[in-house]
Amino acid sequence: MKQLLARSVVRALISGGGRSCNRNFSTVATARQLGNVGDLRHQHGSAFGVRNNFYSRRMSSLSSLPEKENSTSEEKKSDQEVNAVVSSYWGITRPKIKKEDGTEWPWNCFMPWDTYRADTSIDVNKHYVPKTLIDKAAFRAVKFLRVLSDLYFKERYGCHAMMLETVAAVPGMVGGMLLHLKSLRKFHHSGGWIKALLEEAENERMHLMTMVELVKPAWHERLLVLTVQGVFFNCFFVFYLLSPKMAHRFVGYLEEEAVLSYTQHLEAIESGKVENVPAPAIAIDYWRLPEDATLKDVITVIRADEAHHRDVNHFASDIHCQGKQLKDAPAPIGYH
Repeated sequence: MKQLLARSVVRALISGGGRSCNRNFSTVATARQLGNVGDLRHQHGSAFGVRNNFYSRRMSSLSSLPEKENSTSEEKKSDQEVNAVVSSYWGITRPKIKKEDGTEWPWNCFMPWDTYRADTSIDVNKHYVPKTLIDKAAFRAVKFLRVLSDLYFKERYGCHAMMLETVAAVPGMVGGMLLHLKSLRKFHHSGGWIKALLEEAENERMHLMTMVELVKPAWHERLLVLTVQGVFFNCFFVFYLLSPKMAHRFVGYLEEEAVLSYTQHLEAIESGKVENVPAPAIAIDYWRLPEDATLKDVITVIRADEAHHRDVNHFASDIHCQGKQLKDAPAPIGYH
């Protein structure tokens, strides 16, 4: 009896499992006809979906194998070039830009549309005569700094210019940054002055990059640059917060001294004290100089830039002297 009972139980389980399997397959067929396979996966657990996804992935990988095997060496090379350019998931790539002669553009720090021809016809002899107490204080401060720099550099014109540019590139960045923050705080436009001052800072930085190509600074000069920049940036930041009028007047006089320094540099080149070496490639491309340009041509266009900066900063100080804000007057954008 026990054996008969056990056999009947086993038969019942087998027949029940078979019926359940038949029910599952019949349900699947029905669901496929009705287009409800997604609901069926939800009802009968995730195992069905996992097996199906694995099968589809396997088939897709198998189908792609012949394409990979049949790929040519040229395609592999192009893939390697793309992987070398695309450095991240986001696919940021540098556009392929060519110069007018068809060669590849060599610079990452500026593009062809950032280049220009300097206006060398500008009057380099203009001087703003100090009128107010603020003007006189700014003028005397600049003259004091000029004495210190002349004592240190003497007739090393290249090193003097390099140090001058590390300082001259700070005010435009500080002024543009503070005007940017002010525009965010007060919800008004800047009249273009943010862009104008940042253009000035970038132009001064390009002066520095050019001078570094001509003058290889020693370690003690690099240390001096770090010290001067750290001190000057923080001082000018506070200076601009307290009195933008005086800060721009100070920069105007600073640019006047820069014009004077580059004029002396040109005189040294013409007299033979400084060798008139070929212009660096970065200067030729940035200022659109001829291929046979020399150091004299480079100093000439840099001096013209400094004269423009002189006029812009004296103009900005005059706006404040009239009781207005910079946004009330159009900014001189586009001369770079």
